[in-house]
Amino acid sequence: MRRRYRRGRTVIRGDRGIDSEKQLRRTVAKLRQTVADQNAEIRELRQRVTRLTLAAAVLTHDRGRREAPAGDPGNVFPLRPPAT
Repeated sequence: MRRRYRRGRTVIRGDRGIDSEKQLRRTVAKLRQTVADQNAEIRELRQRVTRLTLAAAVLTHDRGRREAPAGDPGNVFPLRPPAT
């Protein structure tokens, strides 16, 4: 019922009502797109937070376990040349 009333009002007003209705529809479409973009960004940020939290948990968990390198130390090559 509301929709019919709104259409009747725009017909009574003439062209000005139709223009304002078109502008309002464009604004609503832009706002819907903005909301959709923001929702996508929020989802992405939540995924990043989850990944970072898991990475931090792994790093802090492994920190307590790393005491000495396993295997023969003679097989380990330094990444940088020794300082002279």
